[in-house]
Amino acid sequence: MVKKVVRDDADSILKNVVEAMQEKKARQIISLDLSEMPNAVTKYFVICHAPSRIQVDAIYDNVVEFVQKQCGIKPYHREGVENSEWILIDYIDTVVHIFLEDIRTFYHLEELWADADLKEYDSEE
Repeated sequence: MVKKVVRDDADSILKNVVEAMQEKKARQIISLDLSEMPNAVTKYFVICHAPSRIQVDAIYDNVVEFVQKQCGIKPYHREGVENSEWILIDYIDTVVHIFLEDIRTFYHLEELWADADLKEYDSEE
């Protein structure tokens, strides 16, 4: 019997979240490394947006499915799935934010955590 290796470390989750977002054409994918921030509640924030609720849902579904398949874990918590304007997926040390474009612009989480190390990822076109 082959045993599946569970990879629930934050770096592995981050890599797989970004890959899942890229597969569904998420826009402006970034990660914020909060590990050096005092009182940070998580290690990484991963943020992206999409132009429609349908695409926000597709990105959400792909992230959850991809991370479960590749890392062997399910989200600890999720919010916003009902209205698909801002979906949060909590993997404890990695928190994922999938926004509608105008909602992302309004909240601009990147500015709230401006001291964090920011990494941008290419969107697969």
